[in-house]
Amino acid sequence: MEEAYVAIEGGIVLTGRSRAPGTARGELVFTTAYTGYEESLTDPSYAQQVLTFSYPLIGNYGVRDERFESENVQPSAVLARELTDDVAEWLTEAGVPALDRLDTRDVVTELREEGAMKCGIAAGPDASPEAAREQLEQCKGMSEHVDIGADVSVTEPVRHEGGEYEIALIDCGAKGSIVSSLLDRGASVTVLPYDATPDDVREVDPDLLFLSNGPGDPANFEAAQELVDTFVGDLPIAGICLGQQVVARALGGSTAKMAFGHRGVNQPVRDLDSDRVVMTTQNHGYAVTEPGELDVTQINVNDDTPEGLESDELGVLTRQYHPEANPGPHDSLDFFDEVLELAGTTRVAATAD
Repeated sequence: MEEAYVAIEGGIVLTGRSRAPGTARGELVFTTAYTGYEESLTDPSYAQQVLTFSYPLIGNYGVRDERFESENVQPSAVLARELTDDVAEWLTEAGVPALDRLDTRDVVTELREEGAMKCGIAAGPDASPEAAREQLEQCKGMSEHVDIGADVSVTEPVRHEGGEYEIALIDCGAKGSIVSSLLDRGASVTVLPYDATPDDVREVDPDLLFLSNGPGDPANFEAAQELVDTFVGDLPIAGICLGQQVVARALGGSTAKMAFGHRGVNQPVRDLDSDRVVMTTQNHGYAVTEPGELDVTQINVNDDTPEGLESDELGVLTRQYHPEANPGPHDSLDFFDEVLELAGTTRVAATAD
């Protein structure tokens, strides 16, 4: 058995079994999801992070690319109690280091108590504790990845023909299921780079501007914030996850890094108007602390962080969680119906003019 090592801030070095060789570094985080490992591993929001699965067996229903959220494995490395051969081979082919035979209960407990931490990984025949520590020494904090959008975004516009409504989707690290959720409801989607300009959006002539999820600190997505500044009040705006954070910052709000974030498929969210609670999929390490010009319409049951922001006057609708979540839960898919209703207001206004 080839050994592998995880060096964590504070001097801890964990030893496990190498399942995919290599060295890596990143912010150590965990997800409580027990299904959807293919979706998690291809979610661009995990860029520059080392993903720990708290569920003990990862890979028990194989690997199928039709369930991927992007073309690539996104985390820098992967930790688990046990990885199946299918997943280990996939990660090896992707060049993403992985190790198992760890007590992930201890890892998760440490992260919950101390918060997300930097770490270094060394796995394979040449691995050593020293090599893992060297990776840790080179590890940046998430806010220091100032151009992380370039790692996960398209570089040129990508057109998806679908139907009546025209959506300009700013790709800050968008999951593929966001695009498919809009297409399934009769929208056409033009995916634009994370650093798109107002003129790029005007060229699409959209009915709605949509800001996607993505990795890292929303403060580093200045171009996307400028788009909100430019079009708010003239064009309906929607956002998911990082998109909510960027919209809030553009409209006078603020964001902050969370201790260990929300990552999993069973985060309870309460709608303040209906008092209905839905279960949601989430993956974020930053949150809105002040909503600015927006109203908080939904909150997290566990910690009261804002999960939904809206403004009827400005035509803004955002969610912190992932309504499009695959493989589920699907409690909040009606968000996309609301988005297209909002897009329809542009057509109504244009007809009136």
